[in-house]
Amino acid sequence: MKHTRIRPFNTKVTYPEQKLDNDLCQAVVARGRTVFLRGQIGQNLETSESVCIGDVAGQAEQAMSNIAMLLEEAGGELQDICKVTIYIIDPRYREAVYLVVGRWLKGVFPVSTGIVVSALARPEWLVEIDATAVIPD
Repeated sequence: MKHTRIRPFNTKVTYPEQKLDNDLCQAVVARGRTVFLRGQIGQNLETSESVCIGDVAGQAEQAMSNIAMLLEEAGGELQDICKVTIYIIDPRYREAVYLVVGRWLKGVFPVSTGIVVSALARPEWLVEIDATAVIPD
C-alpha cells in the first residue's frame, strides 16, 4: 500500500440501508507528511453514531474534535493544518460553525473554503469539515 490509512472503514457500516461496499478510511498519510482527512461531521468515530442532531455548532464541535483526534493518530496536530473546507446546508449556519472552527484553529492560519450545499450524505448532518495538513519533518 502506498499510503498509510488511518481508521479504515467500509461504507456499509455508515450507510447500512444502502447497497454500498466501499473500502475507505478517515485519513490518509501520503509520502509520510501530507495528511488528507475525510470530511468530518457530527459523528462519534468510535460508535458511528450521529451526535448533536439539530445543533450545527455541536456538530461542528464534534467534527473538529474528530479532526484533532485523526491528526494525532497520523502523527500530527491541528497546527499542521494548511487547508480546510467547510460545507453547510444553510447559509444561516455560517456564523455558528465558523465560531467553532475559529476557536479550534486559533493561530493556525489555514486557507479556508466555505461552501453551501443542498444536502450532506445523511439528512441529520448539517455541517461537514475536511482538512489537509502537512506534518513537518
